[in-house]
Amino acid sequence: MRLSVQESAFDLGAETKAFANGAAGAGAIVTFTGLVRDNSGQVLGMEIEHYPGMTERAISDMMDEAQARFALTDALVIHRFGVLAPAEAIMMVATAASHRSDAFAAAEFLMDYLKSRAPFWKKELGPDGQTWVKAKEEDEAALTRW
Repeated sequence: MRLSVQESAFDLGAETKAFANGAAGAGAIVTFTGLVRDNSGQVLGMEIEHYPGMTERAISDMMDEAQARFALTDALVIHRFGVLAPAEAIMMVATAASHRSDAFAAAEFLMDYLKSRAPFWKKELGPDGQTWVKAKEEDEAALTRW
């Protein structure tokens, strides 16, 4: 399992290839990449903050739980911080398992956790200033299935 909380951009293709090359014995690999959205046409960027050490521990614990719950052979989480532009990759989740159902479920579990519980704070940057991104009810509701 590998976790990286980083400011720099990552190469989705290279990360996916490296993950797949290390997933010996897996029957399924699932990847997901989250991007900075601009639904309103007014987002100039997003600033993501975190507490080093605390954030990594919290995500690592959730990755351990995903591995135990879904019989993963491997997992990868990359999450960025700093100022990101619209359409830039914020995060990536990759899971490997013997069967696709475990790989898909684990990826969704990790994505739901990262969206709602991982200790990151986000501000949307727009022409009128900055606004903290609030938790959404549907994101909280998604956690109830786990």
